Amino acid sequence: MSSETVTGVERIAAAFQGAREEDRAALMPYMMAGFPDRETSLAVAAAYAESGADLVELGVPFSDPLADGPTIHAAATAALEAGATLATALETCRSISERLPVVLMVYTNMVLAHGGPEQFAAVLAASGAAGAIVPDLPLGEDDEVRAALAAEGLALVPLVAPTTEPQRRRQICERAEGFVYLVSTTGTTGERAAVPAHLAELAAATGKDAGGTPVAVGFGISTPEQAGEVGRIADGVIIGSRLVRAIGEAGSPQAAADAVGEFLSETRVSLAR
Repeated sequence: MSSETVTGVERIAAAFQGAREEDRAALMPYMMAGFPDRETSLAVAAAYAESGADLVELGVPFSDPLADGPTIHAAATAALEAGATLATALETCRSISERLPVVLMVYTNMVLAHGGPEQFAAVLAASGAAGAIVPDLPLGEDDEVRAALAAEGLALVPLVAPTTEPQRRRQICERAEGFVYLVSTTGTTGERAAVPAHLAELAAATGKDAGGTPVAVGFGISTPEQAGEVGRIADGVIIGSRLVRAIGEAGSPQAAADAVGEFLSETRVSLAR
């Protein structure tokens, strides 16, 4: 890797710093690659880049997404039935990776099935990805994947849950790269009626453990108002199921792009502190 190359880790850091300089939380929408089809997926990715996203979390379709609730699980199933593969996700990543950092959300089985950590890291780097989130890869079993991604300048983003014990949370945060993904509530992904009451305290504790590494909150954020509330206590806001639902209901690539673009534009305004 050239000393002049901007790494994925550096791109993530720059995205959070840019939002910080504008006195707001970073906006990180999620999308499922290939859902409901390739054309719509590419249109949505472009809309994310054009509507104020600072980073993008890109889901790789998988048949058994343990961390995902009904909306995203159904999107993964539909994408697979439409023929989506890792290659679909990499194409989607390439389409916007020069405009903003893309972090792939992928399960361990996908890493192992595509040549192992080193080969997987290489194809991610070639697609312009900035890093990966592997939700079923716990601390203590992630060394090989972490090292392979680091060799390509990519971040392995860890997750912290409300149920994570403080000592283990500190251990996770000490090794965090890119940002810490703070799960707002127990259970799987999905829209929620309100921001959990405990979240401010949890975000503060995680931020203290993380030192200078940004903390982004995901799971359950469903409205611009909720995003604004979370953005006042975290460095970044991740929105998934709400957007995936809008994409599935849209009916056409342009309608999907318009729906998510409008939502993100409104949400970005709400993130101003």
